[in-house]
Amino acid sequence: MRQIYICTDTITGLYSALHDAWRDCRDGDAGIEIRGKMQQQLFCEYQTVEECEQKAVRLERMIKRYLGYNAYWDIYHALLSEDGEKGTAVFRTMQESRRIGDSRRIMEHLGNPDVAKVFALSRSVSGEAHMYEEFIRFRELKNGILFSEITPKSQVLTCVADHFSDRFPLENWMIYDKTHCVFLIHKAGAKWRLVWGEQPDREAADRVSEKEMEYERLWKGFFESAAITERKNLKCQQNHLPLRYREGMPEMAD
Repeated sequence: MRQIYICTDTITGLYSALHDAWRDCRDGDAGIEIRGKMQQQLFCEYQTVEECEQKAVRLERMIKRYLGYNAYWDIYHALLSEDGEKGTAVFRTMQESRRIGDSRRIMEHLGNPDVAKVFALSRSVSGEAHMYEEFIRFRELKNGILFSEITPKSQVLTCVADHFSDRFPLENWMIYDKTHCVFLIHKAGAKWRLVWGEQPDREAADRVSEKEMEYERLWKGFFESAAITERKNLKCQQNHLPLRYREGMPEMAD
């Protein structure tokens, strides 16, 4: 009977499920399903896996050792995607690595559909994260915190965290992922961290500082004065700045 491991849609949760699936079914058929997104299948036995940091660390260490760092980062990024079958694709990719001579070259075997899927998901997440590194805008609130809201398809916060930590190491800032209800929080001089399941204080988030309002006015004025109305091309603008990235950008608020 096929084993299905049910887990939360987090890196720790997915790693924990992959750990148990690999321990029990490395030579058999198994699947990884996301809690709340799964569809019941016939002739399957379901097992709920709780998040476990120790399991996640063990699996991470094993992937780095036997599949290499390049494959590890492809797997990591793939598991951040919105695809409901990402866990199963990663598990089968790990199984496929045992059938080739050099397991560290697993991501070169794109003829395998699961390896190709993991590779495509990784590219998609990395591309989205790169776009958000360019398009995320912070607004200074009255309490001095730099705040931004985004609506990504994938869980990109950990992908952009180091980028903004390097840019603003001495600032208090936070980015809220509205899609997955998670905060990326950075305290001045400290390391960033994630906070799950919280909602922003809408009243506080809407109270921007006077300096911020002045800069927004100047920035919009620059765009208006630099623009050439006769050469306005909305389709060309969308190629460089897709519509879904514009939410939360002050210069696009109007």
